[in-house]
Amino acid sequence: MSTERPDNDVTGPRRRRTPLVAASVAAAVLLAGGGAAYWASTASSDGGAADSGSASRDKAPVLALDSVAEAGPATPGEPSTPPPGIAPGEPDPNGPPVVYRAAGQLPDGPDEAAVHRATGTVASAEVARLAEALGIPGTPRSVDASWVVGDEDGPGALLKVTKQAPGTWTFARTTPSKPCDPGKMCANQSPPEADGQPVSEKAAKAAAVPVLKAVGQDDAALNAGQLMGNVRVVNADPKVDGLPTYGWSTGVQVGPDGKVAGGSGQLKALEKGDTYPVVGAEDALKQLNEAGKAKGEASRDIGGCATPVPLEGEPKPSDPQCVPSNGKRAPVTQTVEDAEFGLALQYVDGRQTLVPSWLFHVRQGAGGPESTVTQIAVAPEFVEKPTAPTPSGDRKATSYAADGRTLEVTFWGGVCSTYTASAEESAGQVRVTITEEKQKKGACIMIAKELKRTVTLEKPLGDRTVIDAESGATVPRS
Repeated sequence: MSTERPDNDVTGPRRRRTPLVAASVAAAVLLAGGGAAYWASTASSDGGAADSGSASRDKAPVLALDSVAEAGPATPGEPSTPPPGIAPGEPDPNGPPVVYRAAGQLPDGPDEAAVHRATGTVASAEVARLAEALGIPGTPRSVDASWVVGDEDGPGALLKVTKQAPGTWTFARTTPSKPCDPGKMCANQSPPEADGQPVSEKAAKAAAVPVLKAVGQDDAALNAGQLMGNVRVVNADPKVDGLPTYGWSTGVQVGPDGKVAGGSGQLKALEKGDTYPVVGAEDALKQLNEAGKAKGEASRDIGGCATPVPLEGEPKPSDPQCVPSNGKRAPVTQTVEDAEFGLALQYVDGRQTLVPSWLFHVRQGAGGPESTVTQIAVAPEFVEKPTAPTPSGDRKATSYAADGRTLEVTFWGGVCSTYTASAEESAGQVRVTITEEKQKKGACIMIAKELKRTVTLEKPLGDRTVIDAESGATVPRS
């Protein structure tokens, strides 16, 4: 496969192509939502940033990455985070480190690119437009932090959209629990001609078009190869500012009757943010490999290396893996067959943000399946590494309720201690700290109870994420 990309695959001024220096260090990757791709979200402190005279070097704020990217909404019927295990043919994130090597030259890309994020709140009219495309009658009604259209308590069609950007939406149809009257067609009942077989990819894409148009993604690249039983899933990856995206997909499920049976995505339109200088694919690949260098060195240096001895009667492996005495395996090599400049989802200061990134198309072994690995392309001096959560990992705050500047935090505490709550605010997050003052004298029974404490914020919470400061975990809204 050719590794040359057409000049129109990237935007902005292009640099001269340079030969790739093959990387020889290991890289770790994080499993991303969707089950068929991986991303690495760690940015190295070096890596040859592009020299640009852009004003962005003086004005653009540093991107503060969150330590753990939150999973996006699940396609109805699927988990919101990847289940234990890995997709067939892809590297195990808990297994040996990975070395990525390019099959040939990699592109340099543009000199600079902008981040994109959704802001504000979703209007009722936007929800109504999506509901109409899905064929759900009724007017959007406000329920807590969401817009709802359809029946929440019984079978039928239900659309939910969070009010705050990016307007995460989920939709599902359910089969009526009661049988239809003889000779009548019930809602959601398959027509007589439906044979229970999945519709064709062409038919599934046609059914998804009105939904994608309603969410502003009618120009998205479509893939209808995924099947969930007899339901075909159309995955749409939109282009933003002319660039391909990763992690901002819309999923539309089409049943054997040719009707949309479920879906999920984001409703609020993305807005262009600050512009940053970016590095080429070669430097990004170096950063990707350097991110896992420590893991690779540990597996080689600790405990030596011993080749496993096959059991009696088993064939001797032609290319055995090095297995050190500490149980860790030697790095494995994967081939980068192609690369394109695009935008990948990251959490920046608590907000979902599409960040300029390189999308590496990787294949494991000859004839193996292809996956996508992404690496942030923003010049390293503009990226702040995430702070890891505290070792305890236990979230103190269990939920919160918000009303303007008032934030009420719920948590579990002992009956003999005094608790206070405080908050540290930033543009995209509110970090809540629960402080305990234990009783100094006398005996105390070991009983826990649910407690609430109120914090007054400097500004209304809005679309900011609430974080438990002790664990670094996101606190759900009650």
